[in-house]
Amino acid sequence: MRRALTYLFFLLAIAVNMQAQVNTDRVMAIGRNALYFEDYVLSIQYFNQVIKAKPWMAEPYFYRAVAKLNLDDFQGAEEDCTLSLERNPFLAQAYYARGIARQSLEKYAGAIEDYTKGLEFKPGDRAMMSNKAIAYVQKKDFTDAEQVFEELIRAHPKQSLGYLTRAAMYLEKGDTAKALSDYDRAIALDSFYAPCYANRALTLYQSGRYTEALKDLDQAIRLNTREPGYYINRGLVRYELNDLRGAMADYDQVIEMDADNRIARFNRGLLRAQVGDDNRAIEDFDVVLRLEPDNDIARYNRATLLFKTGDYRATIRDLDAVLRRYPDFVQGYYYRADVKRRLNDLKGADRDYIAAMKIEEDRRRGRRSVASTAAKDSTRSGANDRTREESDRNIEKFSRLVVYDRKEEQKSKYQSEIRGRVQDRNVQVELEPMFVLTYYERQADVRERVFYDRLVERFNDRRVLAWRLLLTNREAALTEEQIAAHFASIDSYSKRIERTPGNADLHFGRALDYLLVQDFTEALRDLDRTIELAPDASPLAYFARAVVRYKQLESARSQQPDVTSAAASPFRFGAAATRLSTSADTRAPSPADEARRHEHELILRDYDQVIRLAPDFAFAYFNRGNLRCTGRDFRAAIADYDEAIRRDPELAEAYFNRGLAELSMGNATRGIADLSKAGELGLPSAYSIIRRMTEENKSNE
Repeated sequence: MRRALTYLFFLLAIAVNMQAQVNTDRVMAIGRNALYFEDYVLSIQYFNQVIKAKPWMAEPYFYRAVAKLNLDDFQGAEEDCTLSLERNPFLAQAYYARGIARQSLEKYAGAIEDYTKGLEFKPGDRAMMSNKAIAYVQKKDFTDAEQVFEELIRAHPKQSLGYLTRAAMYLEKGDTAKALSDYDRAIALDSFYAPCYANRALTLYQSGRYTEALKDLDQAIRLNTREPGYYINRGLVRYELNDLRGAMADYDQVIEMDADNRIARFNRGLLRAQVGDDNRAIEDFDVVLRLEPDNDIARYNRATLLFKTGDYRATIRDLDAVLRRYPDFVQGYYYRADVKRRLNDLKGADRDYIAAMKIEEDRRRGRRSVASTAAKDSTRSGANDRTREESDRNIEKFSRLVVYDRKEEQKSKYQSEIRGRVQDRNVQVELEPMFVLTYYERQADVRERVFYDRLVERFNDRRVLAWRLLLTNREAALTEEQIAAHFASIDSYSKRIERTPGNADLHFGRALDYLLVQDFTEALRDLDRTIELAPDASPLAYFARAVVRYKQLESARSQQPDVTSAAASPFRFGAAATRLSTSADTRAPSPADEARRHEHELILRDYDQVIRLAPDFAFAYFNRGNLRCTGRDFRAAIADYDEAIRRDPELAEAYFNRGLAELSMGNATRGIADLSKAGELGLPSAYSIIRRMTEENKSNE
């Protein structure tokens, strides 16, 4: 009998293990499907599941790295590739993926090392050879780059890629003749590949050979009628050939295909301004700024047009925003001085005029300007002073038409309309909201986590409330039926409190109802009473009171006039953070400021009490961190997020907010690492900020 039972248990164990294996394989397959269909954020969630179940496997780390690469999370991708290779050092594709990540992070030596190792396992791999050569070019090691290109062309003599990429190297070296020769060879090998003509056209354009460039772009468009970059660059060529009508038609065509194309909108705005169509030019710049609120070049151009239309107040607003970001933009000060004179602000006009003259004097004496550092001149931005590349954000080039970047040219064939590239979306940089106690929550798009805590669970087990209490930062708006139900619940609690006024639970329950119907004053009164009745047994009451006080404070603040978005957001990254620290507000605090500071102190004390009574309650640390962020005490906020993460390592919101705090302190590497972890745990907006910071770091080098 015992032997039979042993055998049965053995069979059951095998069955369980087999089932686990099947489930893991299935989750991997679903994750790969999601990756194939470009649902990158969703695919990461599936690979996370496999990693949790079988952390020794190499493949889920590799596939997660691929997803992160497509989300421009290069730091996270590099880390995942390393973890994959630690588990399987023979995975050639992991070396390739890590090489791409390192190359994107400008770790060129490491990228070359990875490509070299990958080529040991896959000799002659075209993609790895090409990327290795490009990495040498990026290192300015043209000798080794040329050698790798020769190897690439020998290994794949009938492929145009080798000639196309080598042509880019020759352009980097300034050898236009060799570049054009390679483009000719590429076209001879593949006369139906539109990028060959488009790249050659761009080189001809930059050499001033506009008629030849026009022919190549005409051919590129015949081969691919849906590529916006070809029309954009043809518009530039037509502009140089004084065909203003044709240039405008090209930009109209792009906007017809994609109403939100920023380059076409910007360029058409400049052309409309040139022909005196000021109002429609303003409309184009409005679209650019809606899509890209921090595009100060578009903002300055709009300011000049608003001035022409007589809207001086709006002109001042735009110029103020530009000069905050570029505090030594001379022309901006002169322009604003002129506008202020029109508004009869003579003192302000004089101040701007003097500021402009001082900057000019500093430049004459050889002092380096902030603007020239923040928006460096690009040596690749065209053959003349009438164009710039999109990546070149030098405010001094505000009147130049934008060239469709060569890097965009190369990737647009595959990435122009990719559904899963969530990092391409503009998101507002703001904290993940504080956690609250409620009965309702909104559903998340990707992440369906239930926020669990033993403190809340023990309270629910007592069954003292009519509904089950939830802990969430995704509050749901109440329906009319739910509002009516909670007003009825308030009446019910009130009757019971009349009978037993010393019952703390009843006051707590009514407080939650008041909170849900937005009656903060009554909610606070009940929470005060709850704490009075049970001061050492009410951590959730302290927590709820802190939340209500903050909501009440924000509600009052939202009703104040002249509350700007800049004032509402505590975050300034990169150069903006530096400028903020050097231009702090030195005015005396107002009574409203003092009142707000007092309320902040009361909220902090409540969170302190929660932590005293329930030291493992992660969400109290998180909320306190948020409060400290709003007061720009980022160091203390980071310490709170550290504690929250220590108690809940899966709390994506804490990684996200800690990342923003680190970035605001100038710690880009730690900030991006935290945002990468937040994205990995299911917060897609993290990838937009990672991309933004990566691009800003490169532009400020």
